[in-house]
Amino acid sequence: MENLVKHLRDHHALAKLVGDSPAFLKAIERLPLIAKTESPVIITGETGTGKELAARAVHYLSQRAPFPFVAVNCGSLTETLLEDELFGHERGAFTNADRHRRGLIAEAMRGTLFLDEIDSLPPKAQSDLLRVIQEKTFRAIGSSQQQEADVRIVAATNRLLEQQMAAGSFRSDLYYRLAVFAIQLPPLRDRVEDIIPLAKHFLSKHMPSDRIMVLTDQACCRLQSCKWPGNVRELENAIIRGIHYSEDRRIDAEDLGLAPDTDELSPPNTLSSAGSLQTAKKQVVEAFERDYLIRLMSEHHGNVSKAAGAAKKERRDLGKLLKRHQIDPESFRVSVRQETGSEHTHNREILPTSINAENAADSVPKVN
Repeated sequence: MENLVKHLRDHHALAKLVGDSPAFLKAIERLPLIAKTESPVIITGETGTGKELAARAVHYLSQRAPFPFVAVNCGSLTETLLEDELFGHERGAFTNADRHRRGLIAEAMRGTLFLDEIDSLPPKAQSDLLRVIQEKTFRAIGSSQQQEADVRIVAATNRLLEQQMAAGSFRSDLYYRLAVFAIQLPPLRDRVEDIIPLAKHFLSKHMPSDRIMVLTDQACCRLQSCKWPGNVRELENAIIRGIHYSEDRRIDAEDLGLAPDTDELSPPNTLSSAGSLQTAKKQVVEAFERDYLIRLMSEHHGNVSKAAGAAKKERRDLGKLLKRHQIDPESFRVSVRQETGSEHTHNREILPTSINAENAADSVPKVN
């Protein structure tokens, strides 16, 4: 099975799933087998572990590969907007509905619909989704006609749905419909062997085309010693910062913009090296502020206005803090390729037209 996974790395589907640690290989080893089915899949794992990449792998290894992969973040929409996003509406269905609008289910026809943060679905949306899975049909808002829902549902969450079911906030019948196949992605702290390969992958992905950059030994040691609460996404952000902060082709430990280890923040053991209380307190506060700002900007992808709102600070004051700690918001901004052909925001990818459903399926090695 390990040879199969390595072989599939050359395929479009698993090209971005980087890692050779036992925990990671165990999590993805059955992706090709799962992809061959038409059943729903649920992907679990902490924030930043690569759940959408795994969902795309399932899509591109399946016979639905030539058709759309459509992603929607359930946690970013209100109940009303989510229903409109998924099902669309007819002209005149509600105030300001001046024209027909296709929903994401229609956009994903014959392809895959990826529902991220499925745990955020409100009760009515859970009921509607259950009906789509059971009956393979849906109805646009304001329409009396049922439409076919020829889509595969792949869902993801970073929460324990079993706990939400016990609390009554997530339907058990929907969970068991979704969890025909389950993929659990490990956190980065459980796959330490993959940290440097991932870092080099992100370095190759983001570094300028006109120069070759390398990680110093000190940078590699710093990367391996980090706890990575933000997982692979946090690692990618660190490499992006390193590329922008480095003044030459070498990325050193301080260029990564990572918060100091807890041990580095601990006060010295001897009074002679401790200095004054005021000095020691200032050092700890400075370290805390820098760590907080790095994580804040990482979470909001360099958007100072949104970060200021989350921190409950004036934008100008936050800007002064960033400048004082020499933190550049631009280094946290990762460009995401999106199609904007429709009026709602979602990610949509289609394989080149030269690849059809038949040869997409044939490209997956058979497993005995």
